[in-house]
Amino acid sequence: MDTNLALILVLTPLLGFLVNVFFGKSLGKTVSGAIGTIAVAISFVVSLLLFNQITSTGKGIQVILFDWIQISNLKINLGFLLDQLSVLWLLFVTGIGSLIHLYSISYMHDDENMHKFFAYLNLFVFFMITLVIGSNLLVLFIGWEGVGLCSYLLIGFWHKNQDYNDAAKKAFIMNRIGDLGLLIGMFIIGSMFSTLDYATLQTAIAGATNLNLPLLSLAALCLFIGACGKSAQIPLYTWLPDAMAGPTPVSALIHAATMVTAGIFMVTRLNFVFNLATDVQTVIAIIGAITSLVAATIGLVQTDIKKVLAYSTVSQLGLMFLALGFGAYEVAVFHVITHAFFKACLFLGSGSVIHGLHGEQDMRNMGGLRKAMPITFWTMLISSLAISGVPFFSGFFSKDEILLTAFHHSIPLYVVGSIASIMTAFYMFRLMFLTFFKEFRGTEEQKHHLHESGSLITIPLIILAILATFGGLISLPGNSWLNEYLSPLFAKVEGGEHHLGTTEYTLMGVAVLGGLLGILIAYIKYFKQDNVPESDENITGFSKVLYNKYYVDEIYDAVFVAPINSLSKFFRDYIETGLSALVFGLGKIANEIAFQGKKLQTGSIGLYLFVFVLGLCAIVSYIFLAQ
Repeated sequence: MDTNLALILVLTPLLGFLVNVFFGKSLGKTVSGAIGTIAVAISFVVSLLLFNQITSTGKGIQVILFDWIQISNLKINLGFLLDQLSVLWLLFVTGIGSLIHLYSISYMHDDENMHKFFAYLNLFVFFMITLVIGSNLLVLFIGWEGVGLCSYLLIGFWHKNQDYNDAAKKAFIMNRIGDLGLLIGMFIIGSMFSTLDYATLQTAIAGATNLNLPLLSLAALCLFIGACGKSAQIPLYTWLPDAMAGPTPVSALIHAATMVTAGIFMVTRLNFVFNLATDVQTVIAIIGAITSLVAATIGLVQTDIKKVLAYSTVSQLGLMFLALGFGAYEVAVFHVITHAFFKACLFLGSGSVIHGLHGEQDMRNMGGLRKAMPITFWTMLISSLAISGVPFFSGFFSKDEILLTAFHHSIPLYVVGSIASIMTAFYMFRLMFLTFFKEFRGTEEQKHHLHESGSLITIPLIILAILATFGGLISLPGNSWLNEYLSPLFAKVEGGEHHLGTTEYTLMGVAVLGGLLGILIAYIKYFKQDNVPESDENITGFSKVLYNKYYVDEIYDAVFVAPINSLSKFFRDYIETGLSALVFGLGKIANEIAFQGKKLQTGSIGLYLFVFVLGLCAIVSYIFLAQ
């Protein structure tokens, strides 16, 4: 029964992919969209059944399909591990994935390749499920590479635009850099313990008497480099904002439910490795804090509505890694869940706005949409309140837990996280005021066609807004269902459980005041003073540095891309040309020898017999003389 459920969970999205790839175009847009949505919805139902089973029994489910690889004493099975962590991840991957598929039926209806889009979405979910439920690092790696492939296909889905193709290639290449780190970490762990299986690995580490901690720390660092690629942390974060090139449902799927959460999942799954690599945990916390702050500062001045949300994602992921660096895995998972709710709502809401404005993404050309798009407005407002940490929305609980954890471990990193959180409140309400308030700044034609999106778009928004409102109730301070649910998987960390006392209330008040301060500044600047960001050519000073993202892309181009391109041109123009001349020269020599040899072939049988006799006489003479 467990094996059947696991196979249905994994294979249903794969079946949806195959059906849409081979028959989607002939089935029509509505049917292909329905098939893709139902496939993921079935996986969501199976996830609910597994969640209920694991919650009631308190035990995980191990499914071994077959022995896969055996080399010397290294044995790897193709199997699934369905425990508290993986099933929790499945719930929001398949649940939010289903809503995004439903939304896409309307959003992508005018696209001629809608069937292909749903095929890619289904394949994306299939690989993410594989990543989450794999029982060992190698199965995780299959899903890990699969979501990288699907992100490439979906970011560059509108491939007639070369900029979108470049964004897709950038995402693919930068993730390959991180993936090399993941592979090296896997090789080190495999060589140390002769296993990549999670359960066996945990047992081996717990029972080791002479553990090579420096080597294990190196493995943990390499694994974290892989996480930096997938979850967009410094220095491998620049691909994620460019991933906005894909259709908006793709942005929601990547940023909220699937790809960027993979790095958080992997570190959390291997918590027993990272707990022993305390120096690497420190690196993780520092990188997370810096990423959170840097991304937040860039988000302050962006004018593309999706770019603001993209840098918001990078910043929020940084906060999650900040918690992971302190060993507060439950807290990081909590913020992953609440972030999935409000960020999916925000991206789908931005898609509703873009859909209503026929492709317009610049907030300078928006404004006044509150009355024309009331459902989009209210759902995005709720999610903006949640991400800003306003009581008592979901983000208030999860972000507050991260800041409390940081305060108990490192005051400087707590300050960095707090500043990033204040900036988050500012740029999110900057987005809200520029998009929905004051007068409409677009064209008259756009104004004439302004209307609320259809029900297939607004229903997912409403569901996600409800989750963004009440999702924080799963982990209340001192009474956390989530922490209790995940407790079998994590060792108790000192200071990890926060009970409300004077310090906690004070810090909570500081966080709330900080968020309200950010909202107030945005209100004064963009509502009371009715400021509109300047055109690109008029942006000056430090704002220009932020608007151009600290010129990190330009630095990468100068330091890495340009030298590699120059080296490639050198090999193309000189080395390859020289080698080609050598190869072609040898070919010409062989051709000339063959041409000359061809002249001996006269077709005269008499001549052939004469030469044959001469040869025979020569052989006989040689043998006679040799004796």
